[in-house]
Amino acid sequence: MDKEESFLKNRFSDLANSSYNRNIYTYTDFLNLNEISILNSYKNQLPPVNVELAGGNDYAERRIAVFSPEDIYYTQDLPIKLIEIAPINSHYADKLSHRDVLGAILNLGIVRNKIGDIFLKDNQAYVYCMDDISGYIAENLKKIKHTIVKCIVKDMEAVNITPEFKIIKGTISNIRLDSLIATAFGTSRSSIISFIESGKVFVNGKMVTSNGHQPKPNDIISVRGKGRFIFEGQLGVTKKGRNLISIKLYI
Repeated sequence: MDKEESFLKNRFSDLANSSYNRNIYTYTDFLNLNEISILNSYKNQLPPVNVELAGGNDYAERRIAVFSPEDIYYTQDLPIKLIEIAPINSHYADKLSHRDVLGAILNLGIVRNKIGDIFLKDNQAYVYCMDDISGYIAENLKKIKHTIVKCIVKDMEAVNITPEFKIIKGTISNIRLDSLIATAFGTSRSSIISFIESGKVFVNGKMVTSNGHQPKPNDIISVRGKGRFIFEGQLGVTKKGRNLISIKLYI
């Protein structure tokens, strides 16, 4: 176990113990897929508390862990806020990317684990963040690239955010993890092996290190540093016996 994993497990234990002993809700900041995988593998070593994950959105990949006593008698709002970021003058605005938005926020001195998923739609960004830094972002984020922006803290329940997808179809000899990833990102199977073997690939939030793993239809596959996609399933078989598959790539 490396130092980072050990620190993370100690943090989970501290929060779970506080929840159990004090009969309160406790929360982590946003966890990435690897940290979520560690939490899931460590749950059975924690005190008897409820452990839930929430990202503010059903499609969110980055999520906070919520610890609560099994017999808790009250509910508590999640410590997550949603910020809408929009160009003041859309006509002269740059085309903003996820990287542009995240970079501008981090340049404010905010650490990555305070920020959840970022969704883009019609050149506006919707950013989930911890509530303790939402006001700071809204007041201080004025510019992304060369574009002057305005920020509004929104009611999460009032905004319906769904991701946009690019449909990719291709043929592969066998339905296995490395072939699907190569098809999704337009690269070779051999270039994907290092991602899988080094623990950078997750299927439905669970780390998978086997190239030959066989995903099922509607599995969500995430590759750190590349993106994520939904394996929709097999559409048929070609005359040459190859599998015709469909993928929905998050954009």
